[in-house]
Amino acid sequence: MNLAKAFGSLADNKNLVRTRSFDFNGHTFKVRVPLTSELDAMQARLKEPAPELEAKYYAQLTNGLEDNKELLEQTEGVEVKDDDILIDGRSLRELAQGKALSERRVVEMFKMLVAEDPEFDMSTITYDMIEELFPFSIQIEMMELIAKTISPDYKEIRGK
Repeated sequence: MNLAKAFGSLADNKNLVRTRSFDFNGHTFKVRVPLTSELDAMQARLKEPAPELEAKYYAQLTNGLEDNKELLEQTEGVEVKDDDILIDGRSLRELAQGKALSERRVVEMFKMLVAEDPEFDMSTITYDMIEELFPFSIQIEMMELIAKTISPDYKEIRGK
């Protein structure tokens, strides 16, 4: 016997069981609680490099710097390498990679939200769509709230 069948009508509406909600700034957001396999797949996607996005941000960071390599090499604290520029020992390429990864994390977390419009497919959202609606500080708060909603900590569980 399948465990889902044991719960009858409850098992028919899997989204009911796998959905939680949180309130933020007067609005109730619903979050789809992912299966372990979905969470693992998300983690795997976050480990994959995003070369196009990283290259885009690296180009933005080094815009105009490439033309002045001679001047940069004479500047204290700046080291110019073949494929990177280090400023006080910090790599601009690593900074671009970090920005690309943080954007990917935001998108992955926001994809767990349940759209109020049943026609909208949350898997199609992009970072530009999120950034247009939410400033970065709000994105960080939303990610924390989504994570807490999916996996509440011990204090929240104990308080109930």
